[in-house]
Amino acid sequence: MTLLMAMTIGVLYACSLYLLQRRNVVKLVFGLLILSHAANLLIFTASGLVRGRTTIIEAGETVLPVDTAPDPLPQALILTAIVISFGVTAFTIVLVHRVNAVVGTDDLDDMRATDSAGKAADA
Repeated sequence: MTLLMAMTIGVLYACSLYLLQRRNVVKLVFGLLILSHAANLLIFTASGLVRGRTTIIEAGETVLPVDTAPDPLPQALILTAIVISFGVTAFTIVLVHRVNAVVGTDDLDDMRATDSAGKAADA
């Protein structure tokens, strides 16, 4: 199971890096989304996959037996990372929408050309 997760994480990182290097801003946003998912899966996998075990205390016991439950700290970190990545994604989408409204394109090379023209007009 760990090998399958490692391969999945590697594919997600490769896809996200590919999308981050594209000239289209929308593909950049998708690359950021996939990158955050890959990082979350990496944290989850590094914490140790426990299959078939739950964090339920059996009847008549007062504490959990040792090494039977998954560690809740990585799960809490992932939940926090999901919330933060949602905020960053929402900000990025609004920023992309505003840039597209002002510049009129979503190609990064065209945006660079409008930036140099704007600097020349200011001078």
